[in-house]
Amino acid sequence: MFDGKFTTSSSTSASTSAKKPLGKLGKNVFIIAAAIILLLILLRAAIYVVPAGNVGVITRWGAVNRTSQAGIHMKIPFAENVVFMSTRTQKDESPATAMSNNLQVVTSLIAVNYRLDGSKAQQVYQEIGPNYAEIIIAPAIQNAFKAATARYSAEELITKRGAVRQSAEDELISQVEPYHIIVENFNIINMDFSQEYQNAIESKQVAQQQVETSRQKLAQAEIDAKTVIAQAQGQADAQKALKDTGALTPEYLQYLFLTKWNGILPQVMTGGSGTMIDISQFLEGKTDR
Repeated sequence: MFDGKFTTSSSTSASTSAKKPLGKLGKNVFIIAAAIILLLILLRAAIYVVPAGNVGVITRWGAVNRTSQAGIHMKIPFAENVVFMSTRTQKDESPATAMSNNLQVVTSLIAVNYRLDGSKAQQVYQEIGPNYAEIIIAPAIQNAFKAATARYSAEELITKRGAVRQSAEDELISQVEPYHIIVENFNIINMDFSQEYQNAIESKQVAQQQVETSRQKLAQAEIDAKTVIAQAQGQADAQKALKDTGALTPEYLQYLFLTKWNGILPQVMTGGSGTMIDISQFLEGKTDR
């Protein structure tokens, strides 16, 4: 009875000794696996990539700390955050309504190309924020267009469109330059006026065209009249010169008659007999002599 109990006790002790090393090994494996996973998470949180055409603004606990250019970078996990700000050319297209200096309302569609000065991205983010386009660009476009159109009459807005565009672009540049935004182009896609004003412009153009047509006809009439006078004066001067020089002889007059003659001789009717006399026979007889 004693031997049996001793044997059973020995078997239980051996089994317990075998389980303890196995449990410790599993715990170590779990710790190592957890450490690897944590390391990967930290690496994942520490490594970031700034895409091309962007500047990374790094904040530490919410405060702007530094900027980084395109490429792979490291940051403090969980303590630092990255905000990407584009430095590529961007386009803002929006409608705008303004008034000319003669109080005509003009409605336009404006397209502006602009970009952020990458070297000032940290300052722009700190002072304005990532949505600087909505805060600065959009209202500045409206103000620039209004300031430009107020310098011109409604008619000049049409005839001097290039000057209006340049004036608006210069105005926009002066407004956004302090915020480190670079304006590349300002385009006025269309320019519309009220229907009443458009009708008035069309009527004026028609009237001007009619005046121009009348002026051209008058000028042509004057030219024609001067031509006729010049021709008549030339003929008179030529005849006077011939008479003064004695060149206007009967022979020369006959020559002029023959050069102008169409070949048909006149016929003469006698007074009482009703007989037609062809004078060509006399000319022929005279010619024969």
